[in-house]
Amino acid sequence: MKNIILVAGATGSLGEKICRELHQRGAGVRAVIRPESDPEKVSALKEAGIEILVTDFNNPSQLETACSDVSCVVSALAGLQETIVEAQDQLLDAAVKAGVPRFIPSDFCTDYTQLPEGCNRNFDLRKTFTGLAEKRPIRLTSVFNGAFSYVLRFGIPILNTKEQSIAYYHGKENWKIDFTSLEDTAAFTAAAALDDDAPRYLRIAGFSVSPEDLVGLSEKVFGTPFQLQNQGSMEQFLDTIQKVRKSNPEGEQELYPAWQQMQYLYSMFAAHHHETDNGRYTGLTWQTAEEALR
Repeated sequence: MKNIILVAGATGSLGEKICRELHQRGAGVRAVIRPESDPEKVSALKEAGIEILVTDFNNPSQLETACSDVSCVVSALAGLQETIVEAQDQLLDAAVKAGVPRFIPSDFCTDYTQLPEGCNRNFDLRKTFTGLAEKRPIRLTSVFNGAFSYVLRFGIPILNTKEQSIAYYHGKENWKIDFTSLEDTAAFTAAAALDDDAPRYLRIAGFSVSPEDLVGLSEKVFGTPFQLQNQGSMEQFLDTIQKVRKSNPEGEQELYPAWQQMQYLYSMFAAHHHETDNGRYTGLTWQTAEEALR
């Protein structure tokens, strides 16, 4: 029987790519779409051969119907408490009631199992959902991809093209930071969704580079070696983040306030993969660091 994979968050950048990768692998792909979703993105999914189900997440029967005859649910939802914890839990509950055997939560990020509570708000929300999900009779698989490689184009401190500088923290100039492109993450996730034997955790990295590595890469790509800049200790950085967060309470209702972006940078230097599962599936190609910078 043909695998049917349900994808939530299909109109997002990652979710849309997961749908297309699944379709290319011959799976039946069903996307649950909220009524307020962008019509153009929904039309693009339909044209790609994706089955669309407009679903109210607050309607359990609709969600359960959407999950019927599904072999795996993939969540690519993005948001705060209302989405990552509450909406995902509603989806998970429907999957369990419909007898879906497997669920891939929206854990596409740094391996937060290595991080203590409080150092990344958005990761803490995923930990909260994990605590709920692990009590349910369904098999979970989380895909940890490090950071998405496109962030290197945003002039973040780790690679500031305007100032031609590369930030690092005390003792971390050779720390390997994991990056994976959206496309590579989607391809791997599609393979994992079709893998009935996928383990609880899968860790991938298209490439892993240190600040020292980025000096050489910056010269190769931009023609001049960017300068390393020591930003102090990780403890000092965490203290600064906490102060900025405290002074910006309205940021608690925003997905990416300035202090959350700082938390992501902190996480890059606080956790990384000791080994990866890149080789678990055949036929995958991986974006290199040089390709990402170019």
